[in-house]
Amino acid sequence: MSRPRPALAGDEQILDRVIERAGAVILGKPGVVRLALACVLARGHLLIEDLPGVGKTTLAHLLARLLGLDYRRIQFTSDLLPADILGVSIYDREEGAFHFHDGPIFTQLVLADEINRATPKTQSALLEAMEERQVTVDGETRPLPEPFFVIATQNPAHQIGTFPLPESQLDRFLMRIRIGYPDAAAERRLLGGEDRRRLLEALPPVLRPGELLAHQRRVEEVHASEALLDYVQALLTESRASARFHHGLSPRAGLALLHAARAWALLDGRYQVIPEDVQAVLGPVTGHRLRGEDAGGDAEALARSLLESVPIP
Repeated sequence: MSRPRPALAGDEQILDRVIERAGAVILGKPGVVRLALACVLARGHLLIEDLPGVGKTTLAHLLARLLGLDYRRIQFTSDLLPADILGVSIYDREEGAFHFHDGPIFTQLVLADEINRATPKTQSALLEAMEERQVTVDGETRPLPEPFFVIATQNPAHQIGTFPLPESQLDRFLMRIRIGYPDAAAERRLLGGEDRRRLLEALPPVLRPGELLAHQRRVEEVHASEALLDYVQALLTESRASARFHHGLSPRAGLALLHAARAWALLDGRYQVIPEDVQAVLGPVTGHRLRGEDAGGDAEALARSLLESVPIP
């Protein structure tokens, strides 16, 4: 068997530049930025769940800017309809025919802002787009741009006027992350610094869409040894066998964990996945998929208990 090739210095440097420039806007959250970038590199969709005002929308716009992606924001509300997302066919009297008008979903990066304020029917309009990267309207299937990502934000479920995402919708997201409050030093810099929107608008792209696709292909080349696959499979098996969990992780969750670990390794400049890569992404990948037997339980605590139960090979 051939040994996995070492990462190219240029690969690591350009991705580090994305994280560095993002850190000038999202202060004090390098781990959050790194997770979000790993999600994109793994061709996954990202769910950001947190309180209003901590930078969820800014992070989504920032990624689009630095990665050179076309970007549209959809504000989800209770009266939003599926056609407002996907598009609609309008009759042209002069031509005597219907013409389809693209909805905002036809872009490279879609921000579904406050997704849990829309009804389940409208939320489900994203399902085919997220899974198949295409939409079917009026019986015709239309491909979405390449690359294509959904970054959704949602407020905590206890807030008024929210509709919890069903498990089938949650499972389409590779990761769920939280930004949280900044530490004291970062918040002081934020209060005394320039407006974040101005900083964001002044940032030049680091990558072009074609370069992003090349990095995504490199993620697929990152090697996972048999021992590493044994470790991932052991985590899946433990989640299914343990009485601590209401139900275990699916095969799709296992694939998601492996894709995210490969992206995390590439960000470290490696073409070899190690157990620490799996551990770094386990919480964001499994937190919205694991349910505790005791009425849910804390997602981060569940992920930690899973890691503690499975020894590293």
